[in-house]
Amino acid sequence: MEAMAWEIGRTGDAEMDGRFRALTARIARAQEPDGYLNTNFGRPGQAPRYSDLEWGHELYSYGHLIQAGIARARTTGEDEFVQIVRRVADHVCEAFGPDGIQSVDGHPEIEVALAEWSRYTGDPKYLAQARLFIERRGHGVLGDIEFGRSYFQDDVPVREATVLRGHAVRALYLTAGAVDVAVEDDDAELLDILRSQMSTTVARRTYLTGGMGAHHEGESFGLDHELPPDRSYSETCAGIASIMVHHRMLLATGEEGYGDLVERMLFNVVAASPAEDGRSFFYTNTLHQREPGAVPPPDVASPRASSSLRAPWFNVSCCPTNVARTFASLGAYLASVTDDGIQLHQYAPAMIATALGDGSAVALHVDTDYPRTGSIRVTVDETREEPWALTLRVPAWAEGATVAVAGSDAVAVPTGAHVVERSWAAGDVVELELPMQPRWTRPDPRVDAVRGSVAVERGPLVMALESVDLGTSVNDVIVRSDQPLVDHPAQFDGEVSVTVVPEAVADAPWPYANPAPSRSAGDARSVKLIPYYRWARRGPSTMRVWLPEV
Repeated sequence: MEAMAWEIGRTGDAEMDGRFRALTARIARAQEPDGYLNTNFGRPGQAPRYSDLEWGHELYSYGHLIQAGIARARTTGEDEFVQIVRRVADHVCEAFGPDGIQSVDGHPEIEVALAEWSRYTGDPKYLAQARLFIERRGHGVLGDIEFGRSYFQDDVPVREATVLRGHAVRALYLTAGAVDVAVEDDDAELLDILRSQMSTTVARRTYLTGGMGAHHEGESFGLDHELPPDRSYSETCAGIASIMVHHRMLLATGEEGYGDLVERMLFNVVAASPAEDGRSFFYTNTLHQREPGAVPPPDVASPRASSSLRAPWFNVSCCPTNVARTFASLGAYLASVTDDGIQLHQYAPAMIATALGDGSAVALHVDTDYPRTGSIRVTVDETREEPWALTLRVPAWAEGATVAVAGSDAVAVPTGAHVVERSWAAGDVVELELPMQPRWTRPDPRVDAVRGSVAVERGPLVMALESVDLGTSVNDVIVRSDQPLVDHPAQFDGEVSVTVVPEAVADAPWPYANPAPSRSAGDARSVKLIPYYRWARRGPSTMRVWLPEV
């Protein structure tokens, strides 16, 4: 419903709006007079309300309901659905306030929703409740389980944690809510703590694709530098949650490095999840597929999410709907506005119209086929007489980027935030050129699972070797990293060729020997890599991102 609300606001689709209103009517009939809304608890023959906070998902479901209400209110205005959401939010504050149930939900989500609901309504009581949930967590208010209380982030208070741990999606949703509370409360101490937590998590517990979560068991983060590519969980929802956190950090700090991380998640993890027709999805996102997957039946929900081929649906159905709401709201990630200018954070064809601090209207449009090429052209359509600033994000990988303003010669610009401040005229053009040549990437030596391997990146895209192009399994190949990478920008989103050598190791009675087992190598040849997000689109295959090097 959140995805539908954003899309109705963007397109005015009357048929979809009719479906939304029909859903609203059905939901309204299920809401209790005090605002409680869940058909799984509280009725005859059911468990009491809030009797299973570890697994019952009552507050988690409220969180998504509230976020859908915010989308509806911001795009369509107050209606029956928004009134339902208001009653739910009021009920939560009554039931879990200072004198209410002294606990939290096992799956964070209500926190970020209440903070944003407070922004929308202007009522501080919702922010106070979000703050209360965040401060309660980490004090053992939930029951212990086999995975430990870290699964719920109920092992260490938010202000005392040094890194994200436990269930990756839960940890990231909680962090997004905590960032919102820190910003709204002007709590610099909390924001600094969260920045440090995320910095450590990115440096030690994040895959090259931006994926988070190394364990299938518990859908959780691993320990520092525990990032096995063939056992990567990297749930699609965790990628979306990471985007939520890093975009909030970007807006809170103005540091465009957070925009680089948003871009990495979008173009790799999130873009990899749906099939081209939008009718099947990856739940998890491996970096090494050792065996070709099996085509899932079209009319059966996948029981869980091992990455082999995209499935039409899952028994746990969070990822397809999360992808839908993310795609429907992508416009909100492209740009921001301050009193004195516009900041472009992500690059896509767009039209942007807004007002600066003095109320003057400004508008521009962006033309680009990024990341197929690195050319971004920004044209000013409407402006004021006084100067204002246009800020462009130059990604950290884009050494050698250039900017040309209003027909002037292109000049080299450093990575980070590049600010162009001037008096603009309608028709002025800014041209940003990002170098897109492919590059070798090597891992931190402490990442044991990929030591001695290399990967290839092109712009924001992680590249992958797929057996469809190699002609055999990707498990028995090494790459000549001393040979140049060959770029093929004419292909969609670019393709890159690498020099590989097929390798064979003879089986022995015992797989550990001195000297090492005998190896034989075939002739070197050139093989193309594809953008990671496109893997498994041509049927069952093996695939790897990290390539052992000679």
